[in-house]
Amino acid sequence: MNRLLMTVATAGLLAAFAHGEDGPVQEGKGHLFACADYSGGKLFIYTPEGKIEWEYAPAPHCNDLWVLPNGNLLFVTGRGVREVTREKKVVFEYTGSKMPVERKNKDGTVRKEEITSEIFACQRLPNGNTFVGECNSGKLLEVAPDGKIVKEVKLLPDGKDGGHAFIRNARRLENGNFLVAYYRDSVVKEHDPDGKVVKEFPAPGGPHSCIRLPNGNTLIACGDMKGGPRVFEVDKEGKTIWEVKNPELPGIRLKFMTGLQRLPNGNTVVTNWVGHNNAGTPPHIIEITPDKKVAWSFVDRKMMKTASSIQILDTPADAIKGEVMH
Repeated sequence: MNRLLMTVATAGLLAAFAHGEDGPVQEGKGHLFACADYSGGKLFIYTPEGKIEWEYAPAPHCNDLWVLPNGNLLFVTGRGVREVTREKKVVFEYTGSKMPVERKNKDGTVRKEEITSEIFACQRLPNGNTFVGECNSGKLLEVAPDGKIVKEVKLLPDGKDGGHAFIRNARRLENGNFLVAYYRDSVVKEHDPDGKVVKEFPAPGGPHSCIRLPNGNTLIACGDMKGGPRVFEVDKEGKTIWEVKNPELPGIRLKFMTGLQRLPNGNTVVTNWVGHNNAGTPPHIIEITPDKKVAWSFVDRKMMKTASSIQILDTPADAIKGEVMH
């Protein structure tokens, strides 16, 4: 494509996204998908035509969601985890750990408070329990359906507050290990079942989500810290074998890459979080081919503020059996 044609195409794409305030706008073949709106505190299911089929609120500060085989949605609620039916009945709920913290007053004195740990990760396990990744407390938990904690791995000493930026998404792997995105420290770590670090993958920009692929590689989405927003795949030794960053997608600006899903055809679907005063023309969702072309993009600024997690639903897969690479 020559420079003039590329400029015209880019301008048209940006114009389309700018009109997203009037309703959904998508380029390319759409999907049936579920999506979390972190800032709006809602969950949506959209049809391939871009129409809302189902929505749910409140889902405050939702950074992770799953559509389970029975049709229920499992998601985080900022400081908890909830599962709801399509009829919006709550069938499971967990509230984050309470922990004492010390806060400094303006005059330099210290006050003691009790906070509930923020939660950015959840996952339904094959045994019916739920994996929960707590941020402030630094705990990786396995929670039974009745809410009892049956396993706990500590990433921090008791009582230490990791803070809002400590970790983001996390997954329990098929081998029992844990894959954790350490946002503040710009690294993804793999822990064994006892919490020992067995692998580390540097992730400049601040990793938000991380996925272990069937071939053993790791797919990582990064935010807007030093190093910038990007999505990249590393092999078992940590070598980057695929990467997308600015300005490699004509007409699209990556802002803060959050949710991820690798599709069976090799394409990667990402949510482009536009918080931190980044609202404007970027699409909420982008599907990228292995050769870095945009297969699909979606924006709905009328109904959605910031997309943070996504699951494509038109590819048959069981989210509990590890068939959804998300």
